[in-house]
Amino acid sequence: MATSTLQVRIDADLKQEAETALKSMGLSMSTAIHLFCRQVVNHGRIPFDIIASPRLNETTRRAMDDTLNGKNLSRKFSSVDEMWEDLNA
Repeated sequence: MATSTLQVRIDADLKQEAETALKSMGLSMSTAIHLFCRQVVNHGRIPFDIIASPRLNETTRRAMDDTLNGKNLSRKFSSVDEMWEDLNA
C-alpha cells in the first residue's frame, strides 16, 4: 500500500491538547487521523455528531462558574421536607 503525506494547519494549543488526550489513549496524532479517515470511508459520513456549542449569556455563565467554584450555593438540606420548609418560609 502506497502512503501519502497530509499537511494540516491547526491552532498550536488545540494540537497540544489533542496530542495529550490521544497519548492518554495510546494513540498518536497520525493514528487518530488515520482512524478518522477510515471511519469516514467505512460509514460514508463524519463518524460523530457535529453540535454547535450553546451560547451562554453572562448570567448563566456566571452561575455556572459560581457552581464550579462552590460560591453562592444554597444551603444543604438533610431531607426533601426540610428543603420544602425552607422554600415555603
